Amino acid sequence: LRHILTHTMIKRQLAAGSVLRGLAPRLAAAGGGKQGSPPSHRHLGVISVAAQKPRYGPVMSAVSLAPPGSHRFLSGGGGKIVAPRMTYISGEEMTHYCMELILDRWIKPNVETSGWEFFDLSCKARDDTEDKVLHDAVASGKKIGAIFKEPTVTPTQVQKIKLGLKKTWGSPNGAMRKGWNGITISRDTIHIDGLELGFKKKVLFERHAVGGEYGAGWKDVGEGSVETIFTAADGTKTVIDKRELKDDNNAVVTYHNPLDNVDDLAHIFFTRCLESEVVPYVVTKKTVFKWQEGFWAKMKAVFDEHYLADFKAAGLLKNCGGELQHLISDAATMQIIRWTGGGFGMAAHNYDGDMLTDEIAQIHRSPGFITSNLVGKNEDGSLIKEFEASHGTVADMWEAHLKGKETSLNPLGLVEALIGAVDHSVDLAGGPAELKVFTGNIRKHIHALFVNNLGTRDLTGPAGLTTEQFVDAVGMMIEGKSLADVQKKYAPAADPNDVLEEEGIADIDDGMVMRLFKDLDSNGDGSLSYKEFSQGLARLNVAPKTGPVGRVLRISLDDAE
Repeated sequence: LRHILTHTMIKRQLAAGSVLRGLAPRLAAAGGGKQGSPPSHRHLGVISVAAQKPRYGPVMSAVSLAPPGSHRFLSGGGGKIVAPRMTYISGEEMTHYCMELILDRWIKPNVETSGWEFFDLSCKARDDTEDKVLHDAVASGKKIGAIFKEPTVTPTQVQKIKLGLKKTWGSPNGAMRKGWNGITISRDTIHIDGLELGFKKKVLFERHAVGGEYGAGWKDVGEGSVETIFTAADGTKTVIDKRELKDDNNAVVTYHNPLDNVDDLAHIFFTRCLESEVVPYVVTKKTVFKWQEGFWAKMKAVFDEHYLADFKAAGLLKNCGGELQHLISDAATMQIIRWTGGGFGMAAHNYDGDMLTDEIAQIHRSPGFITSNLVGKNEDGSLIKEFEASHGTVADMWEAHLKGKETSLNPLGLVEALIGAVDHSVDLAGGPAELKVFTGNIRKHIHALFVNNLGTRDLTGPAGLTTEQFVDAVGMMIEGKSLADVQKKYAPAADPNDVLEEEGIADIDDGMVMRLFKDLDSNGDGSLSYKEFSQGLARLNVAPKTGPVGRVLRISLDDAE
Protein backbone atom coordinates (compact mmCIF):
# COMPACT_ATOMS: atom_id res chain seq x y z
CA LEU A 1 0.00 0.00 0.00
CA ARG A 2 2.82 2.41 0.88
CA HIS A 3 4.52 1.69 -2.46
CA ILE A 4 1.23 2.40 -4.27
CA LEU A 5 0.80 5.66 -2.33
CA THR A 6 4.37 6.66 -3.12
CA HIS A 7 3.97 6.00 -6.85
CA THR A 8 0.63 7.84 -6.82
CA MET A 9 2.24 10.85 -5.16
CA ILE A 10 5.04 10.92 -7.74
CA LYS A 11 2.57 10.67 -10.63
CA ARG A 12 0.50 13.51 -9.24
CA GLN A 13 3.60 15.65 -8.80
CA LEU A 14 4.64 14.98 -12.38
CA ALA A 15 1.15 15.73 -13.67
CA ALA A 16 0.96 18.96 -11.71
CA GLY A 17 4.39 20.09 -12.83
CA SER A 18 6.23 20.51 -9.54
CA VAL A 19 8.79 23.24 -8.90
CA LEU A 20 11.67 20.78 -9.09
CA ARG A 21 10.45 19.34 -12.41
CA GLY A 22 9.96 22.83 -13.80
CA LEU A 23 13.44 23.82 -12.76
CA ALA A 24 15.21 20.74 -14.08
CA PRO A 25 15.50 21.66 -17.79
CA ARG A 26 16.17 25.31 -17.04
CA LEU A 27 18.88 24.70 -14.48
CA ALA A 28 20.38 22.11 -16.79
CA ALA A 29 20.50 24.72 -19.54
CA ALA A 30 22.32 27.00 -17.11
CA GLY A 31 24.98 24.35 -16.52
CA GLY A 32 23.35 22.79 -13.48
CA GLY A 33 23.36 19.10 -14.46
CA LYS A 34 21.63 16.87 -16.98
CA GLN A 35 17.90 17.10 -17.41
CA GLY A 36 16.14 14.15 -15.86
CA SER A 37 19.18 12.93 -13.93
CA PRO A 38 18.36 12.09 -10.32
CA PRO A 39 20.43 13.80 -7.62
CA SER A 40 23.50 11.71 -6.87
CA HIS A 41 24.29 11.02 -3.23
CA ARG A 42 27.35 9.42 -1.74
CA HIS A 43 26.20 6.01 -0.55
CA LEU A 44 28.28 5.91 2.62
CA GLY A 45 25.43 4.76 4.82
CA VAL A 46 22.87 6.65 6.85
CA ILE A 47 24.55 8.39 9.78
CA SER A 48 22.23 8.81 12.75
CA VAL A 49 23.15 10.85 15.79
CA ALA A 50 21.57 9.08 18.74
CA ALA A 51 22.36 11.58 21.49
CA GLN A 52 23.64 15.07 22.01
CA LYS A 53 23.25 15.70 25.71
CA PRO A 54 24.18 17.45 27.86
CA ARG A 55 22.54 20.31 25.95
CA TYR A 56 25.16 22.97 26.71
CA GLY A 57 28.15 20.70 27.13
CA PRO A 58 30.49 19.18 24.54
CA VAL A 59 28.78 17.74 21.48
CA MET A 60 28.43 14.01 22.04
CA SER A 61 27.12 11.57 19.47
CA ALA A 62 26.70 7.87 19.03
CA VAL A 63 26.96 7.01 15.34
CA SER A 64 25.43 3.97 13.69
CA LEU A 65 25.57 2.96 10.04
CA ALA A 66 22.82 1.41 7.95
CA PRO A 67 22.78 0.54 4.26
CA PRO A 68 21.46 3.40 2.15
CA GLY A 69 17.72 3.26 1.64
CA SER A 70 17.20 0.26 3.90
CA HIS A 71 13.76 0.19 5.61
CA ARG A 72 13.12 3.63 4.12
CA PHE A 73 9.41 3.09 3.63
CA LEU A 74 8.69 0.77 6.55
CA SER A 75 7.01 1.83 9.75
CA GLY A 76 9.22 2.08 12.80
CA GLY A 77 8.49 0.75 16.25
CA GLY A 78 4.98 1.45 17.48
CA GLY A 79 3.74 2.30 13.98
CA LYS A 80 5.96 5.35 13.60
CA ILE A 81 6.69 6.80 10.17
CA VAL A 82 10.37 6.43 9.31
CA ALA A 83 11.70 9.82 8.24
CA PRO A 84 14.34 10.13 5.51
CA ARG A 85 17.70 11.70 6.27
CA MET A 86 17.70 15.35 7.28
CA THR A 87 20.13 17.74 8.95
CA TYR A 88 18.74 19.28 12.14
CA ILE A 89 20.60 22.33 13.51
CA SER A 90 19.52 23.40 16.99
CA GLY A 91 19.95 26.88 18.43
CA GLU A 92 19.11 28.25 21.87
CA GLU A 93 16.91 30.44 24.08
CA MET A 94 13.13 30.57 23.67
CA THR A 95 12.88 29.12 20.17
CA HIS A 96 15.04 26.13 21.13
CA TYR A 97 12.90 25.52 24.21
CA CYS A 98 9.76 25.64 22.06
CA MET A 99 11.23 23.25 19.47
CA GLU A 100 12.15 20.76 22.20
CA LEU A 101 8.51 20.83 23.32
CA ILE A 102 7.38 20.28 19.73
CA LEU A 103 9.79 17.40 19.12
CA ASP A 104 8.77 15.67 22.35
CA ARG A 105 5.01 16.22 21.95
CA TRP A 106 4.40 16.03 18.19
CA ILE A 107 7.32 14.39 16.39
CA LYS A 108 8.95 11.68 18.50
CA PRO A 109 5.72 9.83 19.33
CA ASN A 110 4.86 9.59 15.62
CA VAL A 111 8.06 9.78 13.55
CA GLU A 112 11.23 7.69 13.68
CA THR A 113 14.01 10.29 13.36
CA SER A 114 17.10 8.09 13.75
CA GLY A 115 18.07 9.09 10.19
CA TRP A 116 18.34 12.74 11.16
CA GLU A 117 21.73 14.22 11.92
CA PHE A 118 21.60 16.65 14.87
CA PHE A 119 24.05 19.51 15.44
CA ASP A 120 24.09 21.82 18.46
CA LEU A 121 24.93 25.36 17.35
CA SER A 122 24.54 26.98 20.76
CA CYS A 123 27.29 29.44 21.69
CA LYS A 124 28.68 27.02 24.27
CA ALA A 125 28.84 24.09 21.84
CA ARG A 126 30.56 26.22 19.20
CA ASP A 127 33.03 27.42 21.81
CA ASP A 128 33.72 23.92 23.14
CA THR A 129 34.41 22.54 19.65
CA GLU A 130 36.30 25.60 18.35
CA ASP A 131 33.46 25.91 15.81
CA LYS A 132 34.01 22.41 14.45
CA VAL A 133 30.32 21.71 15.04
CA LEU A 134 29.44 24.47 12.56
CA HIS A 135 31.70 23.03 9.87
CA ASP A 136 30.30 19.53 10.54
CA ALA A 137 26.75 20.88 10.20
CA VAL A 138 27.59 22.53 6.89
CA ALA A 139 29.14 19.30 5.60
CA SER A 140 26.08 17.33 6.68
CA GLY A 141 23.72 19.77 4.98
CA LYS A 142 25.69 19.64 1.75
CA LYS A 143 25.62 15.83 1.78
CA ILE A 144 21.94 15.40 2.67
CA GLY A 145 20.40 18.48 0.99
CA ALA A 146 17.49 18.98 3.43
CA ILE A 147 18.20 21.12 6.49
CA PHE A 148 16.14 22.53 9.36
CA LYS A 149 17.76 25.26 11.45
CA GLU A 150 16.53 26.80 14.68
CA PRO A 151 17.38 30.47 15.31
CA THR A 152 20.88 30.85 16.75
CA VAL A 153 22.70 33.49 18.80
CA THR A 154 25.67 35.41 17.45
CA PRO A 155 27.35 36.34 20.75
CA THR A 156 28.14 39.93 21.68
CA GLN A 157 31.03 40.94 23.90
CA VAL A 158 28.61 40.99 26.86
CA GLN A 159 27.43 37.45 26.08
CA LYS A 160 31.02 36.30 25.65
CA ILE A 161 31.73 37.30 29.24
CA LYS A 162 28.39 36.02 30.58
CA LEU A 163 28.74 32.59 28.95
CA GLY A 164 32.50 32.30 29.51
CA LEU A 165 33.28 32.00 25.80
CA LYS A 166 36.78 32.12 24.34
CA LYS A 167 35.70 34.61 21.66
CA THR A 168 32.69 36.30 20.07
CA TRP A 169 31.96 33.72 17.40
CA GLY A 170 30.66 35.14 14.13
CA SER A 171 27.28 34.50 12.53
CA PRO A 172 27.03 30.96 11.11
CA ASN A 173 25.02 32.17 8.12
CA GLY A 174 28.02 33.18 6.04
CA ALA A 175 29.63 29.75 6.41
CA MET A 176 26.35 28.08 5.48
CA ARG A 177 25.73 30.22 2.40
CA LYS A 178 29.29 29.65 1.23
CA GLY A 179 29.32 25.92 2.02
CA TRP A 180 26.01 25.31 0.30
CA ASN A 181 26.74 27.55 -2.71
CA GLY A 182 23.88 29.83 -1.70
CA ILE A 183 21.78 31.19 -4.53
CA THR A 184 18.80 32.84 -2.90
CA ILE A 185 16.95 33.28 0.37
CA SER A 186 13.27 32.74 -0.39
CA ARG A 187 10.90 34.52 1.97
CA ASP A 188 7.14 34.17 1.59
CA THR A 189 4.10 35.31 3.53
CA ILE A 190 2.26 32.65 5.55
CA HIS A 191 -1.53 32.69 5.27
CA ILE A 192 -4.26 31.17 7.46
CA ASP A 193 -7.74 30.71 5.98
CA GLY A 194 -10.22 32.64 8.08
CA LEU A 195 -7.67 35.09 9.50
CA GLU A 196 -6.65 38.39 7.94
CA LEU A 197 -3.03 39.12 8.76
CA GLY A 198 -1.66 41.75 6.37
CA PHE A 199 -1.45 40.83 2.71
CA LYS A 200 -4.60 39.18 1.38
CA LYS A 201 -2.78 37.05 -1.20
CA LYS A 202 0.66 35.49 -1.15
CA VAL A 203 3.80 37.62 -1.48
CA LEU A 204 7.04 35.93 -2.63
CA PHE A 205 10.56 37.31 -2.28
CA GLU A 206 13.99 36.21 -3.51
CA ARG A 207 16.98 37.79 -1.80
CA HIS A 208 20.34 37.15 -3.47
CA ALA A 209 22.15 35.01 -0.92
CA VAL A 210 25.68 36.26 -1.62
CA GLY A 211 27.55 39.50 -2.14
CA GLY A 212 27.03 43.04 -0.97
CA GLU A 213 27.86 44.70 2.32
CA TYR A 214 27.69 41.47 4.35
CA GLY A 215 31.04 40.24 3.07
CA ALA A 216 32.68 43.67 2.94
CA GLY A 217 36.25 44.44 3.91
CA TRP A 218 36.84 47.82 5.57
CA LYS A 219 39.27 49.99 7.48
CA ASP A 220 39.08 53.31 9.30
CA VAL A 221 41.79 55.49 7.76
CA GLY A 222 42.91 59.10 7.73
CA GLU A 223 43.83 61.58 4.97
CA GLY A 224 45.44 60.08 1.88
CA SER A 225 44.45 58.16 -1.23
CA VAL A 226 42.68 54.87 -1.95
CA GLU A 227 43.22 52.71 -5.01
CA THR A 228 41.21 49.55 -5.75
CA ILE A 229 43.00 47.16 -8.10
CA PHE A 230 41.67 43.94 -9.66
CA THR A 231 44.25 41.28 -10.53
CA ALA A 232 43.08 38.71 -13.08
CA ALA A 233 44.04 35.04 -12.98
CA ASP A 234 46.70 35.71 -15.63
CA GLY A 235 48.20 38.55 -13.59
CA THR A 236 46.68 41.41 -15.57
CA LYS A 237 45.83 44.35 -13.32
CA THR A 238 42.90 46.74 -13.69
CA VAL A 239 42.35 49.85 -11.59
CA ILE A 240 38.71 49.77 -10.42
CA ASP A 241 38.76 53.07 -8.55
CA LYS A 242 41.17 55.72 -7.32
CA ARG A 243 40.27 58.65 -5.08
CA GLU A 244 41.76 61.20 -2.71
CA LEU A 245 40.61 61.31 0.91
CA LYS A 246 40.63 64.77 2.47
CA ASP A 247 38.99 64.02 5.84
CA ASP A 248 40.93 63.04 8.94
CA ASN A 249 38.59 60.11 9.55
CA ASN A 250 37.25 57.90 6.73
CA ALA A 251 35.65 54.45 6.55
CA VAL A 252 36.87 52.70 3.38
CA VAL A 253 34.71 49.74 2.37
CA THR A 254 35.24 47.16 -0.38
CA TYR A 255 32.77 44.51 -1.50
CA HIS A 256 31.61 42.79 -4.67
CA ASN A 257 28.48 41.11 -6.06
CA PRO A 258 28.98 37.67 -7.68
CA LEU A 259 26.67 37.35 -10.69
CA ASP A 260 27.29 33.81 -11.97
CA ASN A 261 24.39 32.34 -9.98
CA VAL A 262 21.85 35.05 -10.82
CA ASP A 263 20.59 32.83 -13.67
CA ASP A 264 19.77 30.13 -11.11
CA LEU A 265 18.08 32.70 -8.87
CA ALA A 266 16.00 33.84 -11.84
CA HIS A 267 14.82 30.30 -12.65
CA ILE A 268 13.87 29.67 -9.02
CA PHE A 269 12.06 33.01 -8.71
CA PHE A 270 10.09 32.92 -11.96
CA THR A 271 9.13 29.26 -11.54
CA ARG A 272 7.76 29.96 -8.07
CA CYS A 273 5.92 33.09 -9.21
CA LEU A 274 4.31 31.21 -12.09
CA GLU A 275 3.17 28.32 -9.89
CA SER A 276 1.81 30.70 -7.23
CA GLU A 277 0.23 32.93 -9.92
CA VAL A 278 1.83 36.16 -8.71
CA VAL A 279 3.28 39.06 -10.73
CA PRO A 280 7.12 39.22 -10.67
CA TYR A 281 9.18 42.40 -10.17
CA VAL A 282 12.95 42.85 -10.13
CA VAL A 283 14.20 45.49 -7.67
CA THR A 284 17.49 47.42 -7.97
CA LYS A 285 18.84 50.96 -7.66
CA LYS A 286 20.49 50.74 -11.06
CA THR A 287 19.62 54.30 -12.02
CA VAL A 288 22.14 55.51 -9.43
CA PHE A 289 24.26 52.41 -8.76
CA LYS A 290 25.23 51.58 -12.33
CA TRP A 291 26.98 48.42 -11.22
CA GLN A 292 23.55 46.89 -10.43
CA GLU A 293 22.60 46.85 -14.11
CA GLY A 294 24.09 43.36 -14.53
CA PHE A 295 21.64 41.83 -12.04
CA TRP A 296 18.65 43.25 -13.89
CA ALA A 297 20.04 42.30 -17.31
CA LYS A 298 20.53 38.66 -16.32
CA MET A 299 17.08 38.40 -14.70
CA LYS A 300 15.38 39.87 -17.78
CA ALA A 301 17.30 37.67 -20.21
CA VAL A 302 16.23 34.50 -18.39
CA PHE A 303 12.63 35.72 -18.16
CA ASP A 304 12.33 36.67 -21.83
CA GLU A 305 13.81 33.40 -23.06
CA HIS A 306 12.16 30.90 -20.72
CA TYR A 307 9.10 32.44 -19.03
CA LEU A 308 7.60 35.37 -20.94
CA ALA A 309 5.16 33.26 -22.96
CA ASP A 310 3.98 31.29 -19.91
CA PHE A 311 3.35 34.43 -17.86
CA LYS A 312 1.43 36.03 -20.74
CA ALA A 313 -0.68 32.89 -21.16
CA ALA A 314 -1.49 32.96 -17.44
CA GLY A 315 -2.61 36.59 -17.70
CA LEU A 316 -0.10 37.73 -15.08
CA LEU A 317 1.37 40.55 -17.18
CA LYS A 318 -1.83 42.20 -18.36
CA ASN A 319 -1.51 45.09 -15.89
CA CYS A 320 2.21 45.71 -16.35
CA GLY A 321 2.71 46.28 -20.05
CA GLY A 322 3.07 42.63 -21.05
CA GLU A 323 6.69 42.34 -19.91
CA LEU A 324 8.86 41.92 -16.83
CA GLN A 325 8.83 45.06 -14.71
CA HIS A 326 11.75 46.72 -12.94
CA LEU A 327 11.23 48.66 -9.69
CA ILE A 328 13.65 51.16 -8.20
CA SER A 329 14.23 50.14 -4.57
CA ASP A 330 12.74 53.42 -3.32
CA ALA A 331 9.54 52.73 -5.25
CA ALA A 332 9.45 49.14 -4.02
CA THR A 333 9.49 50.40 -0.43
CA MET A 334 6.39 52.49 -1.09
CA GLN A 335 4.56 49.91 -3.20
CA ILE A 336 4.92 47.21 -0.54
CA ILE A 337 2.91 49.44 1.80
CA ARG A 338 0.27 50.12 -0.86
CA TRP A 339 -0.08 46.63 -2.38
CA THR A 340 -1.72 45.02 0.65
CA GLY A 341 -3.79 42.88 -1.69
CA GLY A 342 -0.64 40.82 -2.24
CA GLY A 343 -0.28 38.66 -5.31
CA PHE A 344 3.22 39.86 -6.25
CA GLY A 345 6.82 38.67 -6.04
CA MET A 346 10.10 40.58 -5.82
CA ALA A 347 13.74 39.68 -6.38
CA ALA A 348 16.57 41.91 -5.19
CA HIS A 349 20.21 42.15 -4.18
CA ASN A 350 21.31 40.84 -0.79
CA TYR A 351 21.02 44.04 1.28
CA ASP A 352 17.89 45.40 -0.42
CA GLY A 353 16.27 42.01 0.01
CA ASP A 354 17.08 42.01 3.72
CA MET A 355 15.49 45.42 4.26
CA LEU A 356 12.43 44.90 2.04
CA THR A 357 11.53 41.53 3.55
CA ASP A 358 11.62 43.12 7.02
CA GLU A 359 9.08 45.64 5.74
CA ILE A 360 6.91 42.86 4.32
CA ALA A 361 7.07 41.06 7.69
CA GLN A 362 5.84 44.11 9.57
CA ILE A 363 2.91 44.64 7.19
CA HIS A 364 2.05 40.95 7.44
CA ARG A 365 1.77 41.19 11.25
CA SER A 366 5.27 40.04 12.31
CA PRO A 367 8.36 38.04 11.21
CA GLY A 368 6.56 35.01 12.67
CA PHE A 369 4.33 34.96 9.59
CA ILE A 370 7.16 34.93 7.04
CA THR A 371 9.11 31.87 5.87
CA SER A 372 12.87 31.85 5.27
CA ASN A 373 14.47 29.27 2.98
CA LEU A 374 18.09 29.32 1.81
CA VAL A 375 18.48 27.56 -1.55
CA GLY A 376 21.92 26.39 -2.64
CA LYS A 377 23.23 24.11 -5.34
CA ASN A 378 25.48 21.06 -5.32
CA GLU A 379 28.08 20.39 -7.98
CA ASP A 380 25.75 17.82 -9.58
CA GLY A 381 23.01 20.45 -9.95
CA SER A 382 20.79 19.15 -7.14
CA LEU A 383 19.30 21.81 -4.88
CA ILE A 384 20.22 22.17 -1.21
CA LYS A 385 17.43 23.70 0.87
CA GLU A 386 17.74 25.03 4.40
CA PHE A 387 14.58 26.10 6.22
CA GLU A 388 14.39 28.37 9.27
CA ALA A 389 12.08 30.87 10.90
CA SER A 390 12.70 34.45 9.80
CA HIS A 391 12.80 35.69 13.41
CA GLY A 392 15.45 35.37 16.12
CA THR A 393 15.62 33.44 19.38
CA VAL A 394 13.07 35.74 21.13
CA ALA A 395 15.50 36.60 23.91
CA ASP A 396 13.10 38.80 25.90
CA MET A 397 10.56 36.00 26.18
CA TRP A 398 13.34 33.60 27.18
CA GLU A 399 14.34 35.91 30.03
CA ALA A 400 10.71 35.97 31.18
CA HIS A 401 10.58 32.17 31.02
CA LEU A 402 13.75 31.87 33.12
CA LYS A 403 12.08 34.08 35.74
CA GLY A 404 9.13 31.70 35.91
CA LYS A 405 6.71 33.97 34.06
CA GLU A 406 4.13 32.76 31.55
CA THR A 407 5.09 33.09 27.90
CA SER A 408 3.10 32.76 24.70
CA LEU A 409 5.40 32.11 21.74
CA ASN A 410 3.71 31.69 18.36
CA PRO A 411 5.61 28.73 16.82
CA LEU A 412 4.12 29.03 13.32
CA GLY A 413 7.32 30.28 11.64
CA LEU A 414 9.36 27.52 13.31
CA VAL A 415 6.83 24.84 12.38
CA GLU A 416 6.55 25.99 8.75
CA ALA A 417 10.34 25.69 8.54
CA LEU A 418 10.30 22.19 10.04
CA ILE A 419 7.51 21.15 7.67
CA GLY A 420 9.43 22.58 4.71
CA ALA A 421 12.62 20.69 5.61
CA VAL A 422 10.82 17.41 6.27
CA ASP A 423 8.81 17.65 3.04
CA HIS A 424 11.99 18.42 1.06
CA SER A 425 13.68 15.37 2.61
CA VAL A 426 10.72 13.28 1.41
CA ASP A 427 11.07 14.74 -2.10
CA LEU A 428 14.77 13.89 -2.20
CA ALA A 429 14.24 10.35 -0.90
CA GLY A 430 11.15 9.60 -2.97
CA GLY A 431 8.98 8.97 0.10
CA PRO A 432 7.39 8.07 2.40
CA ALA A 433 4.24 9.83 1.21
CA GLU A 434 2.51 9.44 4.59
CA LEU A 435 5.08 11.74 6.18
CA LYS A 436 3.86 14.62 4.01
CA VAL A 437 0.30 13.79 5.05
CA PHE A 438 1.44 13.99 8.68
CA THR A 439 3.14 17.37 8.28
CA GLY A 440 0.17 18.69 6.33
CA ASN A 441 -2.13 17.71 9.19
CA ILE A 442 0.06 19.58 11.68
CA ARG A 443 -0.41 22.74 9.62
CA LYS A 444 -4.18 22.17 9.48
CA HIS A 445 -4.36 21.68 13.26
CA ILE A 446 -2.45 24.91 13.94
CA HIS A 447 -4.68 26.88 11.57
CA ALA A 448 -7.83 25.41 13.10
CA LEU A 449 -6.74 26.46 16.58
CA PHE A 450 -5.89 29.98 15.44
CA VAL A 451 -9.23 30.61 13.72
CA ASN A 452 -11.14 29.26 16.72
CA ASN A 453 -9.56 31.65 19.26
CA LEU A 454 -7.28 28.94 20.63
CA GLY A 455 -4.06 30.49 19.39
CA THR A 456 -1.19 32.23 21.11
CA ARG A 457 -1.66 35.69 22.58
CA ASP A 458 -0.21 37.61 19.62
CA LEU A 459 -3.36 36.63 17.69
CA THR A 460 -5.93 35.75 20.32
CA GLY A 461 -5.23 38.42 22.93
CA PRO A 462 -4.77 38.04 26.70
CA ALA A 463 -6.98 34.93 26.79
CA GLY A 464 -4.64 33.13 24.35
CA LEU A 465 -2.77 29.97 25.22
CA THR A 466 0.70 29.88 26.72
CA THR A 467 3.66 28.40 24.84
CA GLU A 468 3.23 25.05 26.55
CA GLN A 469 -0.57 25.00 26.25
CA PHE A 470 -0.51 25.67 22.51
CA VAL A 471 2.00 22.88 21.87
CA ASP A 472 -0.17 20.56 23.94
CA ALA A 473 -3.34 21.65 22.09
CA VAL A 474 -1.80 20.73 18.73
CA GLY A 475 -0.54 17.49 20.27
CA MET A 476 -4.08 16.62 21.34
CA MET A 477 -5.33 17.04 17.77
CA ILE A 478 -2.44 14.96 16.39
CA GLU A 479 -3.55 12.22 18.80
CA GLY A 480 -7.04 12.34 17.29
CA LYS A 481 -8.77 14.57 19.81
CA SER A 482 -11.37 16.95 18.41
CA LEU A 483 -11.38 20.72 18.45
CA ALA A 484 -14.20 20.46 20.99
CA ASP A 485 -11.90 18.45 23.27
CA VAL A 486 -9.27 21.19 23.09
CA GLN A 487 -11.90 23.86 23.75
CA LYS A 488 -13.18 21.93 26.74
CA LYS A 489 -9.67 21.80 28.22
CA TYR A 490 -8.42 25.31 27.38
CA ALA A 491 -11.55 27.41 26.74
CA PRO A 492 -14.30 26.07 29.02
CA ALA A 493 -17.73 27.70 28.84
CA ALA A 494 -18.20 30.67 31.13
CA ASP A 495 -19.81 30.13 34.50
CA PRO A 496 -23.48 31.23 34.24
CA ASN A 497 -22.99 33.37 37.33
CA ASP A 498 -20.25 35.29 35.51
CA VAL A 499 -22.39 36.23 32.48
CA LEU A 500 -23.13 39.98 32.40
CA GLU A 501 -26.83 40.78 32.24
CA GLU A 502 -26.39 44.55 31.87
CA GLU A 503 -28.60 45.83 29.06
CA GLY A 504 -26.57 46.30 25.89
CA ILE A 505 -23.77 43.98 27.07
CA ALA A 506 -25.24 40.50 27.12
CA ASP A 507 -25.81 40.44 23.35
CA ILE A 508 -22.37 41.74 22.34
CA ASP A 509 -20.76 40.02 19.34
CA ASP A 510 -17.55 38.66 20.91
CA GLY A 511 -15.94 38.09 17.52
CA MET A 512 -16.42 41.70 16.47
CA VAL A 513 -15.23 42.92 19.87
CA MET A 514 -12.06 40.87 19.43
CA ARG A 515 -11.51 42.42 15.99
CA LEU A 516 -11.90 45.87 17.52
CA PHE A 517 -9.48 44.99 20.32
CA LYS A 518 -6.86 43.78 17.82
CA ASP A 519 -7.28 46.99 15.83
CA LEU A 520 -6.70 49.08 18.96
CA ASP A 521 -3.79 46.86 20.05
CA SER A 522 -1.42 48.45 17.53
CA ASN A 523 1.75 46.66 18.68
CA GLY A 524 0.04 43.26 18.96
CA ASP A 525 1.19 42.51 22.52
CA GLY A 526 -2.25 41.46 23.75
CA SER A 527 -2.83 44.49 25.99
CA LEU A 528 -3.80 48.14 25.55
CA SER A 529 -1.64 50.96 26.80
CA TYR A 530 -3.23 54.33 27.56
CA LYS A 531 -1.67 55.70 24.38
CA GLU A 532 -3.11 52.89 22.22
CA PHE A 533 -6.52 53.28 23.86
CA SER A 534 -6.69 57.06 23.41
CA GLN A 535 -5.40 56.89 19.83
CA GLY A 536 -7.96 54.20 19.06
CA LEU A 537 -10.84 56.27 20.44
CA ALA A 538 -9.67 59.20 18.33
CA ARG A 539 -9.59 57.04 15.17
CA LEU A 540 -13.14 55.86 15.94
CA ASN A 541 -14.18 59.48 16.53
CA VAL A 542 -15.67 58.60 19.92
CA ALA A 543 -13.03 60.13 22.19
CA PRO A 544 -14.44 62.43 24.94
CA LYS A 545 -13.55 66.02 24.05
CA THR A 546 -13.10 69.26 25.96
CA GLY A 547 -15.11 72.35 25.12
CA PRO A 548 -18.78 73.32 25.08
CA VAL A 549 -19.85 70.03 23.49
CA GLY A 550 -18.67 68.12 26.55
CA ARG A 551 -18.76 64.35 26.73
CA VAL A 552 -20.33 62.50 23.82
CA LEU A 553 -19.73 59.00 25.16
CA ARG A 554 -21.01 57.03 28.10
CA ILE A 555 -17.74 56.59 30.00
CA SER A 556 -18.79 54.20 32.77
CA LEU A 557 -21.81 52.35 34.06
CA ASP A 558 -22.28 55.08 36.69
CA ASP A 559 -22.77 57.81 34.09
CA ALA A 560 -26.27 59.07 33.40
CA GLU A 561 -27.86 57.86 30.21
